[in-house]
Amino acid sequence: MTDWSGYIGLILQGALVTLELTLMGSVLAVIMAFVAGLGRVSRFMAVRALATTYIEFFRGTSIFVQLFWVYFVLPFAGVTLSPLQAGVLALGLNVGAYGAEVVRGAVKAIGREQREACVALNLTRGQAMRHVILPQALPLMLPTFGNNAIELLKGTAVVSLISLTDMTFQAQVVRAQTGSTLIPFAVILVLYFLMALAISTGMRWLERRVTRGLDGVRT
Repeated sequence: MTDWSGYIGLILQGALVTLELTLMGSVLAVIMAFVAGLGRVSRFMAVRALATTYIEFFRGTSIFVQLFWVYFVLPFAGVTLSPLQAGVLALGLNVGAYGAEVVRGAVKAIGREQREACVALNLTRGQAMRHVILPQALPLMLPTFGNNAIELLKGTAVVSLISLTDMTFQAQVVRAQTGSTLIPFAVILVLYFLMALAISTGMRWLERRVTRGLDGVRT
């Protein structure tokens, strides 16, 4: 009879890699979302064009292809990344492209009255964005950012294709060694669900936190 304790431990080790990928990928995705999203509303055409190119390229191509390019093709250009670095870069850039449109839409959703008030207060564009527009736009972004974070979590499964030992990779190893498909994939199914639930709960808490005191401010 199979002793599953060691195999479950192997999958849990992979879950730590999945968590690491999700956290680091999310940080990169948020940075790229704000950089490209604010670039899309820039008054400079070159900045808008660059941001639009990034967004459309990463939304219009497969994450599988992006991951393979980052890991297998970049070394020909002299850039060699570890599997973890390649996974974080590909996932962060991919999800960041979707997040950029969230940022752009939220910024555009802030009413004209708020912008006119900034002009009346003699605020620069940067000051208006930092102190008035973004604090009101952030609560609009958070629900979709939460969805994006969950999509990034689920997308980490693709890194098993470059032999990064995330929990999907480890589940495949366990299946190969034990001949059982049900138990290892049932375990990672539950783990993915628990991680996604934690993200959803955390984002709802953050949304309540950042909306505190904003009632009646947005128009």
